[in-house]
Amino acid sequence: MIDGMSRPTIALVTGANKGIGFEIAAGLGALGWCVGVGARDQRRREAAVAKLQAAGTDAFGVPLDVTDDASVAAAAELIAGQAGGLDVLINNAAITGNLPQTPTKVEPATVRAVVETNVIGVIRVTNAMLPMLRDSASPRIVNMSSSVGSLALQTAPGSDMGPVPTA
Repeated sequence: MIDGMSRPTIALVTGANKGIGFEIAAGLGALGWCVGVGARDQRRREAAVAKLQAAGTDAFGVPLDVTDDASVAAAAELIAGQAGGLDVLINNAAITGNLPQTPTKVEPATVRAVVETNVIGVIRVTNAMLPMLRDSASPRIVNMSSSVGSLALQTAPGSDMGPVPTA
C-alpha cells in the first residue's frame, strides 16, 4: 500500500519498445497499470517510455537483453527497487533471424540466436522474475508468440505463410 492506497498493478513487457510489445504496454497503461518497458536498445526504450508517458501511462524503462544473465538479473533488481514488485510478466521479446530462410540453408548461428532469445530468454526472464511474482496477490505470466512460431499454421495444407523461419 502506498499512502493508504493500494499500488497499481505492475507489469513488465519484454520487447516493449516497438510493435506488439509497445501496443501491449500502451493497453496496460490505459488500464491504469504501471508498465516496465523492457528493451535492450536504449534509444528505442527511452523513446517508447516517453511516448507512453505522454499518453498518460505510468511507464519506466527497463534495460533488458533477454539473452544475457547479468542484464536480466539487473532488470529484476531495478523492478524490485523502482516499482517495489511485479504482478504480471509478459514475455514478448523475440527474433526471427534473417528472412527468407529455409531449414536446409539456415545458418546454425541463426538458429542458436533464435533459440537463445525465443526459448532460453523466456526461461531466463521468468526465473528471474518469479520471486517477485510469487509475492503478488494475483501473479500472471503471459508468453507471446505469433504465426511465425506456429508449426500447425506453417504446415497446414493450402496455407501460404512463406518460407519456414527458424522461429
